[in-house]
Amino acid sequence: MKLRLLLMLLFFCWHCCASTYIYDYNESCRKAYQNYLSLHIREAQANILHEIKVNPYNLMAVYISDYEDCIQLLLNCDQKEYKQRESHLDEHITLLEKGDEKSPWYRFCKAGVYLRWAIINVRFGEQLSAANNFRKSFGLLRENQRLHPDFVYNNTFAGLEEAVVGSLPGSYKWLASLFGMRGNVKKGTEKLGAFISSHTANDLMYGETVLYYLYTRFYLLQEQKEVWDFLADPNFSTKNNLLNSYVKANLALDYRKADAALETLRSAAKDPNYSSYPVFDYQMGAALLSKSDTSCTYYFMQYLKKNKSDLYIKDCWQKMAFAWYIAGNMQKAQYCRRQIKPHGAERIDADKQAQKFAESNRWPNVHLLHARLLIEGGYHNDALAILNTVKVASLVGTADEAEYYFRMGRIYEELENYTIALQQYQGAIKAGQGKHEQFAARAALHMGKVYERAGKYAQAQKSYEECLDMPEHDFQNSIDQQAKAGINRVEVRN
Repeated sequence: MKLRLLLMLLFFCWHCCASTYIYDYNESCRKAYQNYLSLHIREAQANILHEIKVNPYNLMAVYISDYEDCIQLLLNCDQKEYKQRESHLDEHITLLEKGDEKSPWYRFCKAGVYLRWAIINVRFGEQLSAANNFRKSFGLLRENQRLHPDFVYNNTFAGLEEAVVGSLPGSYKWLASLFGMRGNVKKGTEKLGAFISSHTANDLMYGETVLYYLYTRFYLLQEQKEVWDFLADPNFSTKNNLLNSYVKANLALDYRKADAALETLRSAAKDPNYSSYPVFDYQMGAALLSKSDTSCTYYFMQYLKKNKSDLYIKDCWQKMAFAWYIAGNMQKAQYCRRQIKPHGAERIDADKQAQKFAESNRWPNVHLLHARLLIEGGYHNDALAILNTVKVASLVGTADEAEYYFRMGRIYEELENYTIALQQYQGAIKAGQGKHEQFAARAALHMGKVYERAGKYAQAQKSYEECLDMPEHDFQNSIDQQAKAGINRVEVRN
């Protein structure tokens, strides 16, 4: 609050000419930036307060103070806090517009603020605001690149935006065309990598550019092994850095390394700021669920108690229902299932899927569910042993048949037996075509990944296009984005 009051005071009192203002990334600003990116918010606020008092015309302090909004809102997703903070966008932009228009930092700093708020808008379901802020950021960066082509910091946000635009699914292509935005996943990611290789952790933008680089390589370029190797490097430290811990745990869960996620989270829990972010409880619960460990329910309940957003509420209740269901405790499983419909919202795929489960009249096949969770945790041989007990003939004609073949395909893909994996994926597509479940589309997506990995780019593109041509299905936005990113990667190689 004290920081906000001081910024508002500056807003009303600064009347000097634009040449008075500077962009000085000095020691106080460096400490503030690194503290924000470590989730040490109070320390960062103290650094910014000190800088504003000592150098009241340093716009770099205003720029860096915007990170607090982004970090707090993205990680905690508190709708009430969002309403309280959303005016900060205009406040920060108004202050930054007092700078020297001839400086390369002038447009760059405003572009960074607009981009961060576009990401925040997406998180809170405000797609039009997100598109507008993204367009402003994209335009400012394009102009800055024209005016200051040697300004290397352009590559940070510009690289991320180019990669994102290059991965937009078909339903969003019109938006990019409308605003004249063109993207390329590989070229955008290369810009991020070039910046990282020529800068150090003491430089502005280094810490977040590393995170952009990891996420674009992991999700858009599918270079998951390379990203995991990067995370294992001592230079990517999670010590005293909760944001890096969050990222590592997040990618570990998505890379099917539940044990690594648990190790990361248990170490991070020693940080006094850890409890300020309920998302860590959610991650802990997800990691334990993949082991079918019912202690996961404790962490999901902690998330529900501490969390102030409406995201992942339904998903948490579903995950707890699944944990008790696999454990054979139907009384607790049924109780958790009943809590899904009256709680939370349906703004994200995970919660939509949970709501759909709550409204159905059936429980999933317990063996398929158990295998799925084990696969997600990286316990592939255990999952295979469970699926080998399933009588496939009893599944024919049901959605379970498509899921069975898809899960088998995932296991063999992870075990690097690609011939069998492709056969299983073909079975999933055949069994799942015309159905609204996700398995046929996901099977086509993974076939594309297998072919791409083997250098068979024409076949990969065909599979990605088949994925996009599937009728409406669960998790469509995320699956389509991955398929579009795949096409973006391989079409230049054909």
